[in-house]
Amino acid sequence: MKYIKVALMKHNRRRSTVKQFSGKPQLGRSQPGKQRPANPAPVKQQQKAAPDNRTHLQEIARQAMVDRNMLPEFSSSIKQELSNFNKAPVASGRGVQDLRHLIWCSIDNDDSLDLDQLSVAEKIDGGMVKIRIAIADVDSLVKKGSAIDEHARHNTTSVYTAAEIFPMLPSKLSNDLTSLNFEEDRPAIVIEMSIDERGKVRETGVVQAMVRNHAKLTYDSISAWLTGKGPAPDALQKISGLEDNLRVQDKIAQLLRKNRYERGALDLETIQSRPIFVKDTINSMVVEKSDRANELIEDFMIAANEVTVQFLKGKGFPSFRRVVRVPKRWERIVEIAAEYGFRLPPQPNSEALERFLDKERAADPLRFPDLSLTVIKLIGKGEYVVEFGKAKPIGHFALAVTDYTHSTAPNRRYPDLI
Repeated sequence: MKYIKVALMKHNRRRSTVKQFSGKPQLGRSQPGKQRPANPAPVKQQQKAAPDNRTHLQEIARQAMVDRNMLPEFSSSIKQELSNFNKAPVASGRGVQDLRHLIWCSIDNDDSLDLDQLSVAEKIDGGMVKIRIAIADVDSLVKKGSAIDEHARHNTTSVYTAAEIFPMLPSKLSNDLTSLNFEEDRPAIVIEMSIDERGKVRETGVVQAMVRNHAKLTYDSISAWLTGKGPAPDALQKISGLEDNLRVQDKIAQLLRKNRYERGALDLETIQSRPIFVKDTINSMVVEKSDRANELIEDFMIAANEVTVQFLKGKGFPSFRRVVRVPKRWERIVEIAAEYGFRLPPQPNSEALERFLDKERAADPLRFPDLSLTVIKLIGKGEYVVEFGKAKPIGHFALAVTDYTHSTAPNRRYPDLI
């Protein structure tokens, strides 16, 4: 975010990189209890009420934060800085576009409050479609070296646990002043992509703009509508042209996805669940699955992240790359594929691996998540690296892309804020 704005304004300021952690804050340390007397007098034991599920999970989560040298609370300095923020910023000046008239919408979870991105489609000449992705301009309020910035730089991310969320930024910002909230004017970095009928990105651009969220939509309702399993949400019926616009967005997203898999991107599946609380007690667990609306946003975010890297590279700026290296344990992946009767080449090849995964998903969908998890572990973790100038990019093996970063969630990931 910072480098994009600097590149746009042609200044030479930089936000410092994510610092390495050192030391451990002594937060929430309990003192050892006193020893019992050698011959204690008999006393009536008082039963202590067992903590509810939420409280117990919160205690575990907070201790885990401390154990990992992360800060579960915001400091008094941060609270003082927050008192100076009373309204959302307004972007103005040369080069800032007013795009509030476009029918921007957000698609997110039912309970999401930190809205990082909006999207809109526009049909242009030659059968092309211009997709615009608006990213919250969090840097407009979170300045380098401020107490808020230092906290975000230390934790580097929002932490989502079953019972409590530990946001990277205070909720007054991430859920309000720097969130692309419904029917609110907000400054944004807008990533533009002109895409042809085959899903090929032909032209790209990055601009500063003012935007307005005209519809706050949810994954479940939009997915049900797109797949014909549910009615159109009320918001679609209230805003002229939004239904058609989302159909166009969905069509382009599916083309982007198809092309990505043809290049060798891996279509992996893992099981994720979340607890359902009734008051403060866990009532059930719900398995979360990716759906059509999730795919739409995912496809646009991947494409936008590629454009961001290309933009910074074209302006001569370094960038944080999100990389997944070529698997060092490829031989083990080959052995696993052989156990299923599939022959992989001796050298890492994402296209061949995706063909194997696609075959096994069709053959045994119930156990496919287990196979996916095994492959994910063997591929290895994603990393952030800084790449300069003409250095050979490491790439992202799982996405089958050369230039990739994280830039679309600045309210909850620090590399995106940079």
